[in-house]
Amino acid sequence: MTDYIIVGCGLAGIAFCEELRKQGKSFVVYDDRSQVSSHVAGGMYNPVILKRFTPVWRAGEQLGHLDAYYKGLEEKLGVTVDTKLRLFRRFVSVEEQNEWFHAADNPLLEPYMNTSLHHMNLQGVEAPHGFGEVLHTGWVNTRRLQESYMALLEKEGLLKREAFDYHGLEWVDSDLRYKDIPVKHVVFCEGYGIKHNPYFNYLPLNGTKGEVLEVEIPGLDVDFILKSSVFLLPLGGHRYKVGATYKWKDKTNEPTEECRVELLEKLERFLKLPYKVVNHQAGIRPTVADRRPLLGTHPENKGLHILNGLGSRGVMIAPWVAPLLYQSIENGEPVPVETNIERFKKRWLKNN
Repeated sequence: MTDYIIVGCGLAGIAFCEELRKQGKSFVVYDDRSQVSSHVAGGMYNPVILKRFTPVWRAGEQLGHLDAYYKGLEEKLGVTVDTKLRLFRRFVSVEEQNEWFHAADNPLLEPYMNTSLHHMNLQGVEAPHGFGEVLHTGWVNTRRLQESYMALLEKEGLLKREAFDYHGLEWVDSDLRYKDIPVKHVVFCEGYGIKHNPYFNYLPLNGTKGEVLEVEIPGLDVDFILKSSVFLLPLGGHRYKVGATYKWKDKTNEPTEECRVELLEKLERFLKLPYKVVNHQAGIRPTVADRRPLLGTHPENKGLHILNGLGSRGVMIAPWVAPLLYQSIENGEPVPVETNIERFKKRWLKNN
């Protein structure tokens, strides 16, 4: 008897695997690499929404789990995945400066916003109004994390590099089986792949396409995240990740010329140095209509569960929500109401 099958080995799936390890549960993972959002994600974490200077939902709880979680993964995998990087928001006007200082008075934002105005002489970067610094920020190399973790699972014999067959699930005298293999629980962590899941495709996971570029800027030497009309994330060797776009209609993983042009036009609003584009990637973020995760158990099939909808903040949310779902499954502890899929029960009733 296997305790758990996990479908999907992105940020959500990895976090749930780690919770199962901690709890001594047996599991196997299915992933056919059809979903690439975790692989190409920007991977940054910060507790402030920089477009409007508002707090990230439950930022304190998420950050409270982050350091220990990624440190544990680094020790297990023998690679560095979490890099603490300062983040500076470029101001475009005096009005924006004032908005920053006003926001910093908010008790929910005060721990995360430096109230000093930073002026830096960055060659090739136009910033006449200076920068504001966000605290408790960094970057997770999601590609390295996913590749290293899947390699570990494969070495341990816990990874099936194949598509999960929904039709292979059956109930025999109320016992759950997958292709004649007894299993207690199946947790779906498949991102936008939920659209093909007959058990959970009633949930309003819309998916938002994001595209990022990797550029080489020989004349720029920046060791922090610079956020303006796009983010500029240092990768080393004068290479930087530039992103990201948000498109709601295109649901393919193919990069587009339209988004390439959009990103470069925004980059050139503040960067006045020559650069070369060396890579261009795209993926579908698992975004939900109300911008909250999807946690919970199927309304009818009690052995089936979901951990999804982490959107663009998966590196922060995943370490926090995985233990919540585990405790809900094993001990009946309620997940936060705003994350519980019970909020969409009417949609399921309508479809059934």
